[in-house]
Amino acid sequence: MPHIARPLIGLAAAAVFASGLTACSAPSPSGEDEPAEATGCRTLDEQVEWPDEARTALDELLTSQGACAGDDAGNDAPVAIFDWDNTVVKNDIGYGTNYWMLNNDKILQPEGQDWGTTSRYLTPAAVTALGEACGTETPAGEPLPTSTDTACADEIVAVLDGETTGGEEAFDGYDARRINAAYAWSAALLAGYTPEEAQDLAAQAKEELLAADEGASWTVGTTEVDGYVHVYEQIDDLIGAMHENGIEPWIVSASSQPVVLAWSDEVGIDAEHSIGVRNLLDGEGRITAHLEGCGDIADGEDAVMTYIDGKRCWANQEIFGITGAAAFEQAPADVRQIFGAGDSDTDVTFMEDATELRLVINRNKTELMCRALDNEDGKWVVVPMFIDPKEPNEEGYACSTEGRIEPDGGTSPLKRADGSVVEDQSEAV
Repeated sequence: MPHIARPLIGLAAAAVFASGLTACSAPSPSGEDEPAEATGCRTLDEQVEWPDEARTALDELLTSQGACAGDDAGNDAPVAIFDWDNTVVKNDIGYGTNYWMLNNDKILQPEGQDWGTTSRYLTPAAVTALGEACGTETPAGEPLPTSTDTACADEIVAVLDGETTGGEEAFDGYDARRINAAYAWSAALLAGYTPEEAQDLAAQAKEELLAADEGASWTVGTTEVDGYVHVYEQIDDLIGAMHENGIEPWIVSASSQPVVLAWSDEVGIDAEHSIGVRNLLDGEGRITAHLEGCGDIADGEDAVMTYIDGKRCWANQEIFGITGAAAFEQAPADVRQIFGAGDSDTDVTFMEDATELRLVINRNKTELMCRALDNEDGKWVVVPMFIDPKEPNEEGYACSTEGRIEPDGGTSPLKRADGSVVEDQSEAV
């Protein structure tokens, strides 16, 4: 997770569209050149800045789907799915909550004072490093003094980023297309609280993160991390337009469920349309480190969360009612979302499932950008981050050799549906 952002560049100048598209050739979801006109249908706010090509494609979506296409609202309303972190907002609400908890002594000493109980995927090196840094003076279930114990705070921040402070791997042994062990551990740091208590902690963190200036940082232990989270006004406006036009927006996020619930109303999405990492509760109703199952994965196996193929599973299961092993497979087009928005490889599978349009917030993530720039079906649109965008990736993307994340965490050539290999891609506008 990045801590320090890069210099601001102009939205229009940084807009990147899928390969072969120019400023006058961006396709609409229906294949037409201009948005359809529909009486009474809302389009994007003209006062909110978008690259022109993205505005054209999104306005066409808004005026050709949902109520604007004569579809009734309710169960038959077309679905749009948004990732949350760095898609709806700048920065990460899950990690932002963790950082706030560390600075306010809200992380609880694990059961048995054993960090191995917090994730089955923590390596022995990570368990040892956390145990040595955080000690055993604090009883199990009591708050660790991480606001003053910089060694403990630094070790937790390091493990959240995937390595110990000594540079050793913090997690292993998981299916990297179904779960990100560090993200799951971020959710597990809420263990010991009820969901309501965890949501309240996240709300307190939210208040400070929203109020902070753009570019603000926090010092956690001795580590400097992002200290602000701001809602993208472009995505807020897009979600509002979808609501008004009878398109049903959902959030599917790799942050913890209580954290997502503390934030989703910032863009008018309610709890029933918010899906995050879902942890099991113990007999007293308190969060544990174990995960709810999805598809044919049972509760407590800790083998799937809202991550890459796991995001598809959770979307299929919770939104479309597809259960069992089929939840991991691409559903028929008439029961899939019409739109997907994301920023990372975390989002690539559910975005591929979108039938009309796919909006990529460019963070230079290889598998997602390979799909978007290849633009096999002409339905991908790429825009820069709306706050503090990254510089274009001048080296391009090695799609033909390292484009796909494999379950073991390695990479392989990225292939299209017909089995052909996606060529290496460039962000040249």
